[in-house]
Order: sequence, then structure tokens, then C-alpha cells
Amino acid sequence: MRIQGAGSILAVALVAALGSAVAGCDGSKPLINQQDDDKPGPFPAADRPVADVVSSRWSSEDARDRLREADQVMNRAKIKPGMTVADIGAGEGYYTVRLAQRVGKEGRVLAEDIVTAWRDRLAERVARERLDNVSVKLGEAADPKLPPNSFDRVLMVHMYHEIGQPYEFLWRLYPALKPDGLVVVVDANRPTRAHGTPPALLKCEFEAVGFTQVSIESMPSAGGYLATFRATGPRPEPSAIRPCRMKAN
Repeated sequence: MRIQGAGSILAVALVAALGSAVAGCDGSKPLINQQDDDKPGPFPAADRPVADVVSSRWSSEDARDRLREADQVMNRAKIKPGMTVADIGAGEGYYTVRLAQRVGKEGRVLAEDIVTAWRDRLAERVARERLDNVSVKLGEAADPKLPPNSFDRVLMVHMYHEIGQPYEFLWRLYPALKPDGLVVVVDANRPTRAHGTPPALLKCEFEAVGFTQVSIESMPSAGGYLATFRATGPRPEPSAIRPCRMKAN
């Protein structure tokens, strides 16, 4: 598998066995027009299938805890007491609750979801469990609505493939990181239509918006892999973003 973009080819060992490639688009893909005057744009559309949002949970919490999923993800993401962490696509709060315990009283967790009913149920759970270091927020499909320069980690677990406008979403997420902050993505290594994201595609889409991949490793307990990204910039103008596409090898 290879990534082509701006005339360069980047090797991706983790996905070499896949029978597809990720390529920089030639600009023929239609752009997503913005209607609001205060929004930049247009942004390129994703040149790949987008999985439907089908559930507020990936698996049962007991089953995930038996595999020590959250502990292993937080350990590998180096999430520590006192950090401020965003849980994007928080759903019913499996990670939100465990992040709150990990960062402790001196830390903060912002749990975000775009489904109002799920947001409301999570807010009830946070209140019921008296998680005083957690805030719950309603985001938008193309904008996580995060405050700037605020987060040590932004966590996205088994939800990246559901983002319909990844370039706009990542572009708006970019300013939310602190200087040493990381975006942590956990997903399955399979096509987006099958509720996963090939690692090469993930890397290409992040790099298109000015991020640099820091690490990627297999994560069987979480059903796939864990990748981390840092905002190294410069963040491009929306019209300068070159989208990626899946392409037969």
C-alpha cells in the first residue's frame, strides 16, 4: 500500500498487505460549500465511504473491561493525572467515566457527542455518578466545538470512520490542542464502509490538514490499532487542502 500526495510516496508498513492505496486527489472532487458567513471554506469532501452512526456503544462495558481496553488505551496515550482530555463521540460514556478517574480532581474531561439524546443520557450519568471534573457538550458533525489551546489529549475511539467531513472536522479540531497535545485515534483496520479506517488513509487525511503522525501500534484489546497525531502545521487554508482517496494498487 502507498500514499501519494504532492508528488511524494510514503511507505506504511502496517497496511502493506492491504489491496488498496491512498492517493492525493487531483482536485476534481466537489467541495463542501459553507453557508454561514463566519465559516471558512469551502472544504474538500471525503473521497471515501462514510459509515453510518449506528450505536452509542462499541461493545458492553464489562466485556471491554475484561480486556482492560480503557486502561491500555490510556496508558499508551500517556494520559496522566491533571491532564485535560476531550472524549469525542463519547456515546454512553465508557471512556468518559474512566478518563475522569485517570485525570483526577486536578484534571478535566470534556465529553462530546453530536447526537442530542446520547449527550443528554451521558449528562445524566455524569450527574448520577458525581463526576465533578466532567463537562458534557453537544458538537456538530463537522465541528467538535472545542475551545482553543485547551487539551493535552483528544480521544476518538471507534468513531473516526463516521466523520462525514473529515477535513473540516480536523481543521476545526486543530486549534484545540495545547502545544504538546496529541490526537489519539483508535479504530479497526478495515474499510470505512465496514466501520474501520485503513491506517494509511487515516495518516493521509490528518497530514492533509497539517498534523504529523507520532506513533501507530496494534491494539488488539481495543479491536484494532492506536495512532497518535500532533498539530505541527501550518494549518492550510481550506481551499489548499488536498483530499485523499482509496485507490486500487
